[in-house]
Amino acid sequence: MELSDANLQTLTEYLKKTLDPDPAIRRPAEKFLESVEGNQNYPLLLLTLLEKSQENVIKVCASVTFKNYIKRNWRIVEDEPNKICEADRIAIKANIVPLMLSSPEQIQKQLSDAISIIGREDFPQKWPDLLTEMVNRFQSGDFHVINGVLRTAHSLFKRYRHEFKSNELWTEIKLVLDAFALPLTNLFKATIELCSTHANDASALKVLFSSLILIAKLFYSLNFQDLPEFFEDNMETWMTNFHTLLTLDNKLLQTDDEEEAGLLELLKSQICDNAALYAQKYDEEFQPYLPRFVTAIWNLLVTTGQEVKYDLLVSNAIQFLASVCERPHYKHLFEDQNTLTSICEKVIVPNMEFRAADEEAFEDNSEEYIRRDLEGSDIDTRRRAACDLVRGLCKFFEGPVTGIFSGYVNSMLQEYAKNPSINWKHKDAAIYLVTSLASKAQTQKVLVPAFFVLHQLYPVFVSCNSFTMSINEQLLVSIPLLINHLQAESIVVHTYAAHALERLFTMRGTNNTTL
Repeated sequence: MELSDANLQTLTEYLKKTLDPDPAIRRPAEKFLESVEGNQNYPLLLLTLLEKSQENVIKVCASVTFKNYIKRNWRIVEDEPNKICEADRIAIKANIVPLMLSSPEQIQKQLSDAISIIGREDFPQKWPDLLTEMVNRFQSGDFHVINGVLRTAHSLFKRYRHEFKSNELWTEIKLVLDAFALPLTNLFKATIELCSTHANDASALKVLFSSLILIAKLFYSLNFQDLPEFFEDNMETWMTNFHTLLTLDNKLLQTDDEEEAGLLELLKSQICDNAALYAQKYDEEFQPYLPRFVTAIWNLLVTTGQEVKYDLLVSNAIQFLASVCERPHYKHLFEDQNTLTSICEKVIVPNMEFRAADEEAFEDNSEEYIRRDLEGSDIDTRRRAACDLVRGLCKFFEGPVTGIFSGYVNSMLQEYAKNPSINWKHKDAAIYLVTSLASKAQTQKVLVPAFFVLHQLYPVFVSCNSFTMSINEQLLVSIPLLINHLQAESIVVHTYAAHALERLFTMRGTNNTTL
């Protein structure tokens, strides 16, 4: 296929047809594009269309088509034909970064994803100048361009969070750090200063805080595998500024939406993740900064509301405390009885409660509720984070924590007993509290048997699923109750009952036999 106006026009017409709701028009167009995508210059025609088309809908369609084309065809599989000719590969890598940075955000995101797909295969050996080209754009002063670079870098480097350690990985990360760490740090400092300069400009702050979120995500990725020497040497700069941002409150960044997190919440949430990473993996180096982060995050937790938009922030903040309290170095921060009581009363119990928003999700979006709440989900919820904090505190303070929560459990059950049909949420919270404690030996001896005898594992809604997993001696008693719940009309209830039964039948008892 030649790079001609005629071919561009033909491609435009077929892309338009792929958007047609009529399958008789749409499917032949899709088949045509599939039939020609193996031709030389096809991806370059898409990029040219992206650059020159006057119709935004065609630009967006071309960007999505290009990204999907790259996803399907870029990887070279041994003993299979190369699906993209070498000349096209070279041309794509030469043009895609500047085109991405000059495109509107909607298109920029598609091209950024395409770059990360290419980078996963070619960077750094087959694309050695990618980082240099990206870093040079930091000097532009144009935050539309800078955010494009940051977004692309995040797509490229986030896999460092999940890759297995290897010499090849260390070599790549060292190359990235040598080229990227200092410019990123300088950009971080400059962006913080600009936030102060434009503290009264809402539109400027939105752009700058979008940058800070991406910078914080990159910090996490670049520090995940090991503590780089550069970041250890510059820890004061990063941690001081992270702490400042964590305690920042600017009304211009607050949103009226009760469900969707705003930029300030997203940034603080990522900073909590970054602090937790350092507390878990680099506790010796992080020790001088930890007390101020504990104080800041504690204040954040006791002043943040129950709205859904704060869920990610609160769960990450609680996970930070959970990661800190189980480390021997930080045990002294939690030894005081008043501190433990305050954590239980102001952080754990409020975030165990079943909110109106949770009830709405339970009733109206059961699949999402199950996905978020079921054991093994990779999505943190307030409840799961609170349970993790209880387990973390029990590592060194099981006796005091069990004593504190015994009082809360009894109080909740008394409230439930006064009017079960109205006060069922009190019992639900009590079940979750006992669940979070039930893995500890002392709790199993003292609290769990009494709770089980009193309430026979008959949960309000579905808390039984987690609770059942934590008890060894009365498991068989729960099976008829769970079987009854298989007939429940609620999707959540019968799904949880089935999951609980499956887990029960595969658990091993104390004699190493299955039920």
